[in-house]
Amino acid sequence: MILVTGATGKVGRHLVAELLAAGVPVRALTRDPGSARLPAGAQLACLDAADPATLDAALDGVTAVFVNVSAVGAIIGPLMRSAATAGAGRAVMLSSFTVRDDGDQEYALGTQHKAIEDVVTAAGLAWTILRCGGFAANTLAWASSIRQEGVVRAPYGQAATAVIGERDVAAAAASVLLGAGHDRARYVLTGGESLTQIEQVQVIGAAIGRNLRFEEVPPEVFRAAAAAQLPAAAIEDVLRYRARYTGRPAEIWPDLEKLTGRPAASFADWVHEHVASFR
Repeated sequence: MILVTGATGKVGRHLVAELLAAGVPVRALTRDPGSARLPAGAQLACLDAADPATLDAALDGVTAVFVNVSAVGAIIGPLMRSAATAGAGRAVMLSSFTVRDDGDQEYALGTQHKAIEDVVTAAGLAWTILRCGGFAANTLAWASSIRQEGVVRAPYGQAATAVIGERDVAAAAASVLLGAGHDRARYVLTGGESLTQIEQVQVIGAAIGRNLRFEEVPPEVFRAAAAAQLPAAAIEDVLRYRARYTGRPAEIWPDLEKLTGRPAASFADWVHEHVASFR
């Protein structure tokens, strides 16, 4: 029995489906089981952060835990203690490739994820860390302006990333959860192509049959526009990363293909799967 936290999220939904397709029992942890809409066969467990007993019930009989920081970061200590008490043997954590193992963390996101990694690795379970690069799904933040105006406004249009699709992340997680030889491993997951923001907009335009425009804006304009959606530290992370990778290719790691046995899906493939969001 594998417990999937963040089961109704972009990665979690695909992971639940991957594990069920492999014939593995899955328990999906969610705050609202009634609206989960997960594949038939998944057990549903309710998470109430104020009630530790819900964690104990969710972890009863579980052999491995998939840890999605965005879903359980605030309760990672109780979660890992309950997992250890329940006898779960393995934890696989979805982390960020901004984490640095040595020295000071360059990004606020790295600081946050490293602290949670430390809790997971100290819990007494076999562990594996999946450090992900930028998600292709982040481009959905452009969807509204693309639909309404045919334009994307952002700083550092020539900044490159190797974005990864959520299906690929789920496939890598399933490979680790179901396979052997991954104890104490830290893998870095990225897409297989380096694309600038301008190039990503061009790919979206080709998929929806529109000539889209990228409009460069100063960082201070981006700060003001993003303040309603992102914490200040996250905004500075984005700007720092984009400035660093302007005029240079993004880092591409081979770990995804090693784990899944296939190359990462292209950004164009991901866009075609989500084309309705941009039309």
